Amino acid sequence: MATPFFGKRENDTPTNLRHGTTGAYGSTASTGSSGVSPSSSTAASTAKPVTTEPVAAASTASEGGSKLTVGPNIKLKGVEITDCDTLVVEGLVEATMDSRVMQISEQGAFKGSAEIDVAEIRGEFNGNLTVRQKLVIYSTGKVTGTIRYGKLVIEEGGQLAGEILFGAVAGPKAVKPGLQAAA
Repeated sequence: MATPFFGKRENDTPTNLRHGTTGAYGSTASTGSSGVSPSSSTAASTAKPVTTEPVAAASTASEGGSKLTVGPNIKLKGVEITDCDTLVVEGLVEATMDSRVMQISEQGAFKGSAEIDVAEIRGEFNGNLTVRQKLVIYSTGKVTGTIRYGKLVIEEGGQLAGEILFGAVAGPKAVKPGLQAAA
Protein backbone atom coordinates (compact mmCIF):
# COMPACT_ATOMS: atom_id res chain seq x y z
CA MET A 1 0.00 0.00 0.00
CA ALA A 2 1.49 3.34 -1.03
CA THR A 3 1.36 6.16 1.45
CA PRO A 4 -0.45 9.28 0.30
CA PHE A 5 2.62 11.37 1.27
CA PHE A 6 5.21 9.53 -0.83
CA GLY A 7 6.19 11.64 -3.81
CA LYS A 8 4.05 14.54 -2.57
CA ARG A 9 5.74 17.84 -3.19
CA GLU A 10 5.22 21.15 -1.55
CA ASN A 11 5.14 22.72 -5.01
CA ASP A 12 1.71 21.14 -5.66
CA THR A 13 0.19 24.15 -3.87
CA PRO A 14 0.47 27.46 -5.73
CA THR A 15 3.19 29.66 -4.24
CA ASN A 16 0.92 32.59 -3.49
CA LEU A 17 -1.51 30.43 -1.49
CA ARG A 18 1.29 28.96 0.62
CA HIS A 19 2.36 32.38 1.79
CA GLY A 20 -1.16 33.62 2.49
CA THR A 21 -1.19 36.19 -0.31
CA THR A 22 -3.85 36.51 -2.90
CA GLY A 23 -3.40 36.82 -6.61
CA ALA A 24 -4.55 34.81 -9.58
CA TYR A 25 -6.03 32.13 -7.30
CA GLY A 26 -7.57 34.49 -4.74
CA SER A 27 -10.67 36.61 -5.07
CA THR A 28 -9.68 39.45 -2.78
CA ALA A 29 -7.34 42.30 -3.54
CA SER A 30 -5.52 44.40 -1.02
CA THR A 31 -6.16 48.08 -0.97
CA GLY A 32 -3.64 50.84 -0.60
CA SER A 33 -3.89 53.69 1.87
CA SER A 34 -6.25 55.51 -0.49
CA GLY A 35 -8.70 52.59 -0.42
CA VAL A 36 -8.18 51.87 -4.12
CA SER A 37 -6.97 48.54 -5.46
CA PRO A 38 -3.29 48.67 -6.32
CA SER A 39 -2.28 48.96 -9.95
CA SER A 40 -0.62 46.05 -11.73
CA SER A 41 2.84 47.52 -11.09
CA THR A 42 2.12 47.83 -7.36
CA ALA A 43 0.65 44.34 -7.28
CA ALA A 44 3.74 43.03 -8.99
CA SER A 45 5.96 44.71 -6.43
CA THR A 46 3.95 43.29 -3.52
CA ALA A 47 4.03 39.85 -5.13
CA LYS A 48 7.78 40.09 -5.73
CA PRO A 49 8.85 38.63 -2.35
CA VAL A 50 6.63 35.64 -3.06
CA THR A 51 8.18 34.99 -6.48
CA THR A 52 11.79 35.66 -5.46
CA GLU A 53 11.69 33.29 -2.48
CA PRO A 54 11.50 30.11 -4.59
CA VAL A 55 14.02 31.57 -7.06
CA ALA A 56 16.49 32.23 -4.24
CA ALA A 57 16.00 28.70 -2.92
CA ALA A 58 16.44 27.27 -6.41
CA SER A 59 19.64 29.24 -7.02
CA THR A 60 21.03 28.06 -3.69
CA ALA A 61 20.22 24.47 -4.62
CA SER A 62 21.80 24.84 -8.07
CA GLU A 63 24.98 26.33 -6.58
CA GLY A 64 25.22 23.42 -4.14
CA GLY A 65 24.21 20.96 -6.83
CA SER A 66 23.40 17.37 -5.95
CA LYS A 67 24.20 16.50 -2.36
CA LEU A 68 24.35 13.14 -0.62
CA THR A 69 24.45 13.04 3.17
CA VAL A 70 25.21 9.76 4.93
CA GLY A 71 23.91 10.42 8.42
CA PRO A 72 25.28 9.30 11.77
CA ASN A 73 25.11 5.56 12.52
CA ILE A 74 24.51 4.78 8.83
CA LYS A 75 26.84 2.40 6.98
CA LEU A 76 26.99 2.58 3.19
CA LYS A 77 29.17 -0.22 1.79
CA GLY A 78 30.24 -1.49 -1.60
CA VAL A 79 28.91 1.28 -3.81
CA GLU A 80 30.11 3.54 -6.56
CA ILE A 81 28.98 7.11 -6.07
CA THR A 82 28.63 9.11 -9.29
CA ASP A 83 27.07 12.42 -10.31
CA CYS A 84 27.24 13.71 -6.75
CA ASP A 85 28.47 17.27 -6.33
CA THR A 86 28.81 17.14 -2.54
CA LEU A 87 29.17 14.13 -0.28
CA VAL A 88 28.74 14.68 3.46
CA VAL A 89 29.87 11.71 5.57
CA GLU A 90 28.61 11.53 9.15
CA GLY A 91 28.49 7.72 9.29
CA LEU A 92 30.61 5.09 7.52
CA VAL A 93 31.06 4.94 3.75
CA GLU A 94 32.99 2.22 1.91
CA ALA A 95 32.87 3.26 -1.72
CA THR A 96 34.49 4.48 -4.89
CA MET A 97 33.56 7.97 -5.93
CA ASP A 98 34.29 10.93 -8.16
CA SER A 99 32.83 14.18 -6.91
CA ARG A 100 33.40 17.89 -6.48
CA VAL A 101 33.32 18.22 -2.69
CA MET A 102 33.65 15.73 0.14
CA GLN A 103 33.11 16.65 3.78
CA ILE A 104 33.80 14.09 6.47
CA SER A 105 32.49 15.06 9.91
CA GLU A 106 34.26 14.19 13.18
CA GLN A 107 32.16 11.02 13.57
CA GLY A 108 32.40 10.14 9.87
CA ALA A 109 34.71 7.70 8.12
CA PHE A 110 35.35 6.96 4.45
CA LYS A 111 37.17 3.87 3.20
CA GLY A 112 37.91 3.33 -0.46
CA SER A 113 38.90 5.42 -3.41
CA ALA A 114 37.89 9.00 -4.10
CA GLU A 115 38.68 11.64 -6.69
CA ILE A 116 37.57 15.02 -5.38
CA ASP A 117 38.02 18.69 -6.22
CA VAL A 118 37.89 19.84 -2.57
CA ALA A 119 38.06 17.59 0.50
CA GLU A 120 37.43 18.72 4.08
CA ILE A 121 38.34 15.99 6.56
CA ARG A 122 37.33 16.22 10.22
CA GLY A 123 36.94 12.45 10.66
CA GLU A 124 38.82 9.57 9.03
CA PHE A 125 39.73 8.75 5.45
CA ASN A 126 41.50 5.49 4.57
CA GLY A 127 42.36 4.52 0.99
CA ASN A 128 43.27 6.24 -2.26
CA LEU A 129 42.49 9.95 -2.24
CA THR A 130 43.08 12.28 -5.16
CA VAL A 131 42.22 15.90 -4.44
CA ARG A 132 42.46 17.97 -7.60
CA GLN A 133 42.31 21.35 -5.87
CA LYS A 134 42.48 21.59 -2.07
CA LEU A 135 42.74 19.07 0.76
CA VAL A 136 41.95 20.42 4.23
CA ILE A 137 42.62 18.20 7.25
CA TYR A 138 41.22 19.66 10.44
CA SER A 139 42.61 19.04 13.95
CA THR A 140 40.37 16.00 14.44
CA GLY A 141 41.03 14.61 10.95
CA LYS A 142 43.08 11.55 10.07
CA VAL A 143 43.98 10.64 6.47
CA THR A 144 45.88 7.45 5.60
CA GLY A 145 46.66 5.72 2.32
CA THR A 146 47.83 7.03 -1.03
CA ILE A 147 47.11 10.74 -1.15
CA ARG A 148 47.53 13.09 -4.11
CA TYR A 149 46.73 16.77 -3.70
CA GLY A 150 46.88 20.14 -5.44
CA LYS A 151 46.99 22.27 -2.27
CA LEU A 152 47.27 21.01 1.28
CA VAL A 153 46.16 22.56 4.58
CA ILE A 154 46.60 20.69 7.86
CA GLU A 155 45.43 22.16 11.15
CA GLU A 156 47.51 21.53 14.24
CA GLY A 157 46.62 18.04 15.42
CA GLY A 158 45.52 16.79 11.99
CA GLN A 159 47.14 13.51 10.85
CA LEU A 160 48.40 12.51 7.41
CA ALA A 161 50.15 9.18 6.78
CA GLY A 162 50.96 6.99 3.80
CA GLU A 163 52.20 7.75 0.31
CA ILE A 164 51.77 11.48 -0.11
CA LEU A 165 52.27 12.96 -3.57
CA PHE A 166 52.02 16.53 -4.78
CA GLY A 167 50.06 16.95 -8.00
CA ALA A 168 46.52 15.70 -8.27
CA VAL A 169 46.73 14.13 -11.75
CA ALA A 170 48.07 10.60 -11.75
CA GLY A 171 49.44 8.27 -14.40
CA PRO A 172 49.33 8.93 -18.17
CA LYS A 173 47.10 11.98 -17.73
CA ALA A 174 50.10 13.88 -16.30
CA VAL A 175 52.17 13.38 -19.48
CA LYS A 176 51.63 16.03 -22.11
CA PRO A 177 50.93 14.69 -25.64
CA GLY A 178 53.92 16.57 -27.10
CA LEU A 179 56.31 14.98 -24.60
CA GLN A 180 54.82 11.55 -25.14
CA ALA A 181 55.55 11.65 -28.89
CA ALA A 182 59.17 12.71 -28.26
CA ALA A 183 59.82 9.79 -25.92
